Parts: sequence; C-alpha cells; structure tokens
Amino acid sequence: MNILLNLLVVVATVLGSWMAFPQARRLARTRRVEGVSAVWIGVSLAINGWWLTYGIAAGVWALVPVSVVSLMLYTSMAVVYVGTVGRPALPSMAVGFFVLGMIPLPFLVVGGWQLAAVAVGLSYGVQLLPAVVSACRTRDLVGVSASTWLIAWIEAALWLVYGLLGVADIALTLAGIVGVVMASIILARLAITGHEPFVGVDPRRRLAVTRPM
Repeated sequence: MNILLNLLVVVATVLGSWMAFPQARRLARTRRVEGVSAVWIGVSLAINGWWLTYGIAAGVWALVPVSVVSLMLYTSMAVVYVGTVGRPALPSMAVGFFVLGMIPLPFLVVGGWQLAAVAVGLSYGVQLLPAVVSACRTRDLVGVSASTWLIAWIEAALWLVYGLLGVADIALTLAGIVGVVMASIILARLAITGHEPFVGVDPRRRLAVTRPM
C-alpha cells in the first residue's frame, strides 16, 4: 500500500509540474489568447504561492516542487499574455491575484493553518473558476490547451486519492474533488459543444450559427 501511495504522489507531482506547460507553450507559440482568462492566470499565481507556503508549513513536501514549477509556468503565461494583450490585461490579473488569490489569508489569520488548509483546498476551485467561466462563455477556444485540462483532471484525481488514503490531508482532498469537477467541465466544453458556448449567447445568434458538417 505504501509503495502504491508513494507512486501516486510521484506521478501527481510530475503531472502537477507539467500541467501548465502545454498552455504556457501554446500561448508562447501562437500568441492567441482567445478562451484564456487573465483572471485565471493571476489567481493561479497566488494560489500556487499558497500551496508552496502550505506545503512547507504542514510538512507536505511533495507540494513544494510542483508549486515552484507551477509558479514559474504561470509567470511565463502572465508575461506572454500581457505582451500580447497589453496593459488592459493587468487589471484582470490583479483581480485574480489580489482579490480571489487572497481568500485564504483571513482564514490563516483567524484559525492558523488548520483552518487555512480548508480555504487553500477550496481555493483550487477559485483558481480554476475563471478559466471555466471563460471557456464556457467564449465562442472561440483556439487559445485553450486540451492537454493542460486532461493533465489537470488526472492530477486532481491522484491528489484526491493521496489526500484521502495517504496523508488524510483536508486541503489535498478538497482540492482533488474540486479539480476533477472543474477540469471535467472544460474537457466537456472542448469535446462536446465544439464552437458553441454553454452560456452567455443570445438564442437568436445561436440559431444563426451554421453548424459544421
């Protein structure tokens, strides 16, 4: 059992470190940002900072390397995104980082890491929510990497199993549940609906769209 759990955490760590890479590479190569949320990039920077801090504080050392690599990748995405869109992208990223990304802070101040762990775990959903909303409302998804979200689904499932059976860690368990749900929504959006958004489209415009053969 211990060997299996150790293997799970190794695979989850590798996948977690790799998750943002396809999206970062896609942005760098194409300079196309359609369907990619600036708020998501900003909040992802903040939440990975929280995971790094939590991993060190709680002694969950498997979280440290994946958090460091993820911070580097999201930083590169932020640079490319701002370089492509310009200064108008900064307010959205700031909202992601300083508003959504700071949700765990009051929990840490009030209840220490025991309470903050719950907030950090649930904040993974806050991290992914802007990406989910953007993907569900956007007509053109050329900027979205399916590989990133497939990796995110597998990674979240592995952290869920490890959080439940390995270290009985509430933050990892909650993050795993939320991650599986959020990644599933985006994968369904990419695979099932094609170019038609789930929400935010005028029905008259929807009827006017010619479906591809």
